[in-house]
This record gives sequence, C-alpha cells and structure tokens, in this order.
Amino acid sequence: MNWETVLGLEVHVRLKTASKLFCDCPSRFGDPANTNVCAVCMGLPGALPVTNRNAVDLAARVALALGCEVHKESVFARKSYFYPDLPKGYQITQYENPIATGGELEAPSEAGAVCFVLNRIHIEEDAGKSIHDRVAGSTLVDLNRAGVPLVEIVTEPTVADPADARSCLVELKRVLEYLGVSDCNMEDGSLRVDANISVRRPGEQLGNKQEVKNLNSFAAVEWSLEALREEQISELESGGTVSQLTFSASDGTVKAMRDKEGSDDYRYFPEPDLPPVVLSEAKIKSLSAGLLELPAARRFRFSEEYGLSTYDARVLTATREVADFFEDVVRLSDRPGKLAGGWIMNEVLAVWSGPGPPLSAVALGEIISLVEERSLSRRGGKKVVEEMAGSSREEPPRVVAENLGLILESDVALTTRWVEDVIREHPAEMERLRDGEARLMDFLVGRVMRTSGGRADPVVVRLMVKERLS
Repeated sequence: MNWETVLGLEVHVRLKTASKLFCDCPSRFGDPANTNVCAVCMGLPGALPVTNRNAVDLAARVALALGCEVHKESVFARKSYFYPDLPKGYQITQYENPIATGGELEAPSEAGAVCFVLNRIHIEEDAGKSIHDRVAGSTLVDLNRAGVPLVEIVTEPTVADPADARSCLVELKRVLEYLGVSDCNMEDGSLRVDANISVRRPGEQLGNKQEVKNLNSFAAVEWSLEALREEQISELESGGTVSQLTFSASDGTVKAMRDKEGSDDYRYFPEPDLPPVVLSEAKIKSLSAGLLELPAARRFRFSEEYGLSTYDARVLTATREVADFFEDVVRLSDRPGKLAGGWIMNEVLAVWSGPGPPLSAVALGEIISLVEERSLSRRGGKKVVEEMAGSSREEPPRVVAENLGLILESDVALTTRWVEDVIREHPAEMERLRDGEARLMDFLVGRVMRTSGGRADPVVVRLMVKERLS
C-alpha cells in the first residue's frame, strides 16, 4: 500500500535590525565573542527588556506578504528551558497571542505548484551560541547572538514530499530577500529550519511525528526528511511504532538527540516585564501599502509583459537585484525582453559575484546594441562584459571593445582575403563540406576568425564560405 507523507516546517528568520529585540546591543554577526552584550542579554537580575519597534514592523511586513491576518494586539510569553547559551533560563517569544495567524506559502514545483498553509508567525529572541570544537573537552558560550530578533514562520501539517518542502523554502527565502527584512544567509544562521515528518496510510489518523532541528541548508532539509520517511515506513511495515523524537542532521545522516518536547514542557506564561504589542489599523495599512511586488507576481508579469518562458521568468526574478537590473536594461536599451533576458542569463550572471550588478544597465544595453548592429560579435560582446565586470572603471563599451580589438571589420575586401586564405589552406575540408559534412562550416568560420584576430564578422564569413561552395 502507498504511504502518505505529512510535513511541517518551522522557519526561524533573523530580522535585519541594527539592535537586538529587547536592548540596544548591536545585532551584528561576526564580532568578537561576547562583545555585543549587556545586562539584558545576559539575563542579569533587575534588567528589564524594551521591545524594538522596528523588529515588530519587519515581522508584520513578513506576515502581510504571506497573506496572514496581522493582529492589532499580540503578547510576549516566557518559554522556559535550560541550556548554557540561554542565560535567563527562558526565551521571550509569543505563544497564545502571536503577531499573525493564517496565510500560505506557495511555490513552483515539478507538479506545477505546492502550497503550505501557515499556522502562525510570531516574534522571538534568539539564543546564544554554544561552541563545542574550540577547546578540547569544553563548551564555550558566545552571547552575541542572544536577544537578536527572529520571526518564526510555522506551517500546518501538509501532505507533501521533501522536495516540495525544499521548493517552498526556496520561495520563502526569495520573498524575504525581496522584502529586505533579512539577509537570509544560512551559513551564519540568519535562516534556520526545524522540519517535522510523519507517515500514514491514506485516510488514516496522523501518527507520531519526528523533528530535525537547526537545518542550515535546503538540501539538508530534503535529504534528512527523506531519510526519516524511509525509517518510519520501514518501522511501521515491520509492525513497530514510530517514537516521537528530535534529530540532528550532519554528514548525510540523521541522529536521534532526545524525546520531542510538547508545549507543556516549556511552561509558557505571559511575559510580565513587557506590555502587549499594539499595531493600529493605520499602521497595518501603511505597512501593507509599502510592500513591493513579490516574486510570484513578478514572475507572472514578466511572462505576460515580456513574453518570457516560465523558466526564464523564474531565473530573472530569483533576486530583486537581478529582476530590477533586467527591467532597467529593457527600459534603457529599448530591446525586447527575451533578448535582454538572454544576455543577463548567459553572459551577466556568469560574472555576477557581488551584491550588485557587475556592470551598469546602460553599458549592457550598449553592448547588446553593438552586437545587434553587427559592430561586435556575440562572442566579442561576452568578452566586453567580462572585461567590464573585472574593471574598477567603467569606460564606454565601444571603447572597451576597440581596446580589445573586437570591433568587427567592415572592409569587405579584407574579409574576402581572410576567407580565401583559409579556403586555400584547407582544400580537403572544403571538399568534405561540399559533400555534405555540415559541421566543417563551423571549423572554417572559426579558422577565419582566428586568422582575423576576431575582427571578421562571422555572419559575413559564413555567407562568403557558402558562396565559395557554389
């Protein structure tokens, strides 16, 4: 019989604020250990938290973008658990009254689309970081991260495959980056995922779930869920039961850590040192009005407005920077979207390594124009893109092409001489081409291009070789 996989996701996203959630300490990543701390971060007696309003606004923007109901009043709570990197002995989070509920997360998939329904979004503070590999036999604690603001995005149990979970997480990352609420750098922990899974026969009740904690790559989410699914199916088919456990994942394997806690274990109660978070109707409307066009809407518009394929629209909207650059190129060069998109996907993205485009939209538009008017070959245009991407100064593309000797020769007599020289040097290849060995056309054109130092127009060269054939 078939088995049905039921998945749930809890996504922790570090918000892009200058200071922590309840104090003025910087929320920077990478500073020396325990330098961004204060009495509030360290949980010293008598220290009182004060809520960071910017963090609340960013959390509300996330909720609005995902179609959630943003509540005018939400309440912080204490979540009690004891661990060395949690100095207060509890975490300030939201429980019964989160900032938002409902919403959905939909993403393209191989089957067309997959949708995870959201349960809630809440705000909470991050814990510190335990470091186990610095000193042999000891664990060090860095509290720089303690108190950094997070939003936790929690989904409802959803019938889906691990690959679907990965697709939705990729889409969520895009949405968050478009919003500018987080840098979503998974390597430094700005986006972490807890994923739970259970299996059942179709139509049966949901059984015990197992959870993998602190996953910092989407690939790890997929393979760890696949591994647990296979283990659960094997256990149930052999007549056993699935234990409700929490796992860690590393080096391609999942390892049980402890029994999975329930909400009673955390002894939630309202945070006595913080008032409720209040958002006015006007504030919610203002935040909603300030939302930018999100990836799904932009993909659809690019397909409709520019005639792009589904794949091309997906690539060109992968980040807001690439999508903005594409539209700037189309607007400034007055060239069709398919043409500009092809240059960006094939030439520009190959050299795009920094936070911004490797060359200006104006420059790329000029390169496209030079190629279209056949002053520059497509290969020459690619070399100009590469040269401009590696240069600290931006000269006009024509000047760059001239300096590289890439401007195509317009002297027909000179091009004719190059073609005739190559044909004279390769009579056997010319005969084989005449006999139908079509691939030799590219060989002969390539020889002419080499002879000319890249200055011959390959279109003209090809026409001349065809004339010689007849």
